[in-house]
Amino acid sequence: MTNKKPINQKVKNLEGIHLYHFSRSNCSMRVRMVLEEKSIPWTSHHLDLRKAENATEEYFSIHPKGLVPTLVHDGVIHIESTDIINYLDETFPEPALRPNSSKYQQDISDWMSLAANNHIHVKAFMFSHQIGASMKKTEKELTLYRELQNNEELLQFHAENSSAEGLSENRVNNATKILKDCFFQINETLDTTKWIGSQSFSLADITWIPLYITLKNAGFLFSDFNNVKRWAEQIESKPSFQKGIKEWLENVP
Repeated sequence: MTNKKPINQKVKNLEGIHLYHFSRSNCSMRVRMVLEEKSIPWTSHHLDLRKAENATEEYFSIHPKGLVPTLVHDGVIHIESTDIINYLDETFPEPALRPNSSKYQQDISDWMSLAANNHIHVKAFMFSHQIGASMKKTEKELTLYRELQNNEELLQFHAENSSAEGLSENRVNNATKILKDCFFQINETLDTTKWIGSQSFSLADITWIPLYITLKNAGFLFSDFNNVKRWAEQIESKPSFQKGIKEWLENVP
């Protein structure tokens, strides 16, 4: 998704590639990895979500949902990580991260869509098992967030997480089941191929590896998914993973 007339006037004057991101955001991870895979120079604008640095009027004037990442290329705003990495692959075609085969093109798109559709479930598992308490908003913070945010799904999620009870057991159990089903599908796919959705490393792999890392760090059990673990080890050895994901996780508190 592209906003060709940025509301934030300062952004219109940015030249080159600029990325608004958070070190531990899985959506930010995939964009950073594509940038590194293609050796694209970029300028970092790091926002610490734990300090609500994204929940400001200024940042909402850049991203209408206040989410990360946002990519700005010569003053043009691009949001939603799936759209951003597709844009980068089209704009900077070497090395290509989509094969020429129409079959694989569709498979890759389907896997990327599945990841995007399950973003809220990843968020629910991560918050319930790892960071939910630290991300609770005070009533004052919730009031500000309601003034800035118009996405009902996100409003409901953060209100529920910030309540005395926290995220409901039903939400967390449902998220866990759906995520297990997803990785079961991936594990089966990897019975016959080295990569997800293609015979070569692609955007599908870059889309899913941050979810694996995020969930693993939050305690999600991958013991039944041997193919997934093998696949992840292959990606973790890549320089683009080391620089785009690992270094940010290790060096940014």
